[in-house]
Amino acid sequence: MACDREQAFLLPPSLDEWLPEDHFARFVIAAVEAIDLSAFYGDYRADGPGRPAHDPAMMVALLVYAYARGQRSSRVIERGCLEDIAFRVICANRQPDHTTIARFRQRHERALAALFGQVLGLCAQAGLADVAVLAVDGTKVHANASERATRDYQQLAEEALKEAAEVDAADDERFGDRRGDELPAELATAQGRKKWLEAARRRLDAQREQEARPIPQSRAARVREAKRRLEEELATEVRANAAYEAYRATGRMKNGRRFGSPPKPYTPPEQPAGKINVTDPDSRTLKTPRGFLQGYNAQAVCNEQQIVVAAEVSVSSADFGQMGPMIDKARAELAAAGVTESPGIVLADAGYWHGEQIDELMGQGVQVLIPPDADKRRGTRPGWDGGRYAFMRNVLDTPAGGELYAQRQRMIEPVFADTKFNRRADRFLRRGRAAARSEWRLITATGNLLKLWRHATAPAAA
Repeated sequence: MACDREQAFLLPPSLDEWLPEDHFARFVIAAVEAIDLSAFYGDYRADGPGRPAHDPAMMVALLVYAYARGQRSSRVIERGCLEDIAFRVICANRQPDHTTIARFRQRHERALAALFGQVLGLCAQAGLADVAVLAVDGTKVHANASERATRDYQQLAEEALKEAAEVDAADDERFGDRRGDELPAELATAQGRKKWLEAARRRLDAQREQEARPIPQSRAARVREAKRRLEEELATEVRANAAYEAYRATGRMKNGRRFGSPPKPYTPPEQPAGKINVTDPDSRTLKTPRGFLQGYNAQAVCNEQQIVVAAEVSVSSADFGQMGPMIDKARAELAAAGVTESPGIVLADAGYWHGEQIDELMGQGVQVLIPPDADKRRGTRPGWDGGRYAFMRNVLDTPAGGELYAQRQRMIEPVFADTKFNRRADRFLRRGRAAARSEWRLITATGNLLKLWRHATAPAAA
């Protein structure tokens, strides 16, 4: 039969006929219809002025489908709305441009992060939110920043002064002896000397996370913010040391005895000694098996069905101390999803060893299996003998304990492999810890939705 590309449709085409009934795009549309989107709709005016916005339900379905298919670039998504049948069905033949897509993602950052809990609720309704065995792990994800953008305090100061001098030189060349404000307001572009010392003190990592301050767009503004944070960290260090010395001078040990000789006096440095990235000040230089990267430590908790039940982002390179908070977050997410059962067994690698958290979870009736020694270590850690260390080694040496702990790797490692390699989510697109957290939760939520779709379509495929 001849291929006639100029043949017109005899009848109006129907989008409903373009995709198979069991296509993932149809599943996404149905899932979004079952999700509460009031947080998205509540952000728009209902009185009518202005150009009508795209339907938030359509935009959410578009982002969810794109993230699930490993397409997170707003320009790639825009192109898909023109070239990809599934995208066109989701958008009902509309073509939102990449700026609209990017602004929607930025505007609804918290609402998109909250989709994680609602998707988990759908998984719970399908019986995929089992909590008998949970695995905790973390993976390093690149930030939208380069390691070469890391500066120390002296470099930041010199860069800020150099920029101020360049602004002054440009003003001198443009205005000469004039002030520069003689021009009409619509033509005046003079800039004053930029401040590079900020008086206000801010909270540190945990408080910065709660503030969720966006990363400035201007590089000059990011330089000032990075410098301020270094000064803040130095001031915090000085205050903490002063409080410690006061405690040593007036306090007592646990057994009631007074402390011995006072600690050596602390002399703070004249300027902050740390380093910070001026592109994404929230990100950190993290150590990985393949070297160092500028990014975040993305944490996840999953069950035996590889459903992620908790997803968070940490700025700490080490996993130490993350197990307890992640299990608490998993309980909160599961409770919101309608799962009332308590976790039975928690599996984690040696990096999560934390004696107090292990004892606390054990006291709550949760069996924790964590090897005290990493696989690459020959022998045991010096001083880690007896007590809980010997108990954990003995449990893991039993056939039942070893077989149970062997599930950890095949439970959670494929989740990271699918996320970072199959769906190409190995780098965050937006800057700042709040944006990275929102993106990580959306990435893991779409991964859960893919597993839910495969679970739903498996009987029909068989």
